[in-house]
Amino acid sequence: MRIAALITWVITALGGFHMLGVWIRRGGVRQQRTGTSRLPAPVVFGHFALAAIGLVVWIGYLATGRSALAWAAFGLLLPVALLGFVMPARWIPAYRARAATVPSGTDESVPAERHFPVAVVLPHGLFAVATLVLVLLTALGR
Repeated sequence: MRIAALITWVITALGGFHMLGVWIRRGGVRQQRTGTSRLPAPVVFGHFALAAIGLVVWIGYLATGRSALAWAAFGLLLPVALLGFVMPARWIPAYRARAATVPSGTDESVPAERHFPVAVVLPHGLFAVATLVLVLLTALGR
């Protein structure tokens, strides 16, 4: 289960890293000043940073077997999950607006997150839930 958690975490991280790259390339950081993006930069970068730190802690747990590190990784995943639930709630209206209009690649009035592919967003969320469950079960010693 420990390795399964690592695998799901890495898959989740890859999807998240892709979406972060799309958001940055499409001007998500610049759009914070204009209010165009619905995703606040502190939420986006906080989610990313805590998840990355948690993954490093999990790898430390795998290397040492110290249960305190498993619990620390789980503790880091809780705010990651909370921030993760905020983002789809703010992304869905931007995605729905995508169906109504076809955005141009340079239009600053189009939220950057509108360019997130559903084929990445949904698996990212599913793998994130699986990771949280696997990490908790491992920390509990199951």
